[in-house]
Amino acid sequence: MNDGFYKHPLPSPPAIDFVSEEGKQLFREAIENGTMEGFYKLISTFQTQSELCFCGLASLSIVLNALAIDPGRRWKGPWRWFDESMLRIYTNIEKVKGGGIVFGDLASLAGSAGAKVEFFYASENTIEDFRKYVIKCSSSDHCHIIASYYRSALKQIGGGHYSPIGGYHCKKDKILILDVARYKYPPHWVPLQDLWEGMNCIDECVGLSRG
Repeated sequence: MNDGFYKHPLPSPPAIDFVSEEGKQLFREAIENGTMEGFYKLISTFQTQSELCFCGLASLSIVLNALAIDPGRRWKGPWRWFDESMLRIYTNIEKVKGGGIVFGDLASLAGSAGAKVEFFYASENTIEDFRKYVIKCSSSDHCHIIASYYRSALKQIGGGHYSPIGGYHCKKDKILILDVARYKYPPHWVPLQDLWEGMNCIDECVGLSRG
């Protein structure tokens, strides 16, 4: 019986599967270069989005937990921990479930949950600005980036998407995307240029680029 989909083939190029031999080599080299510092905390708190439109909320939950921000209220039993449901107090979860969340609203949500936030629309910056910021954050375990982009720029199936950036390979100019839709695509390396193009696409809901 063939009912539904079990993952999609990762378009390569431009993507390189994180667990492929080439992906592992990129990982080792990026570690040596010091641009995988944020990876460890992100992977320690990583989760799969629980709803089809929860990529933004899942990405934010991962980052909030990676930053060790205490939500200040119980999640389950005695435990305080962020997941998508814990963001209900800051936003209309049912609305997000039906159509996702726009970039500016996700940034506001992150601030409301206790994170120190800087957000940039791709159309208001340059690719070099983005590259410098990726290097800065990838060299620290106190700074994490959530990218908002269109999958089509990476030859992937789907529309607008959010995922955390797990690291950067300087010589190859490749970014590690920790895709929160793990049922669709695994973590993968992509050229920074391609991700930038996906971030520069206009979100028709607000008439602004992603970022």
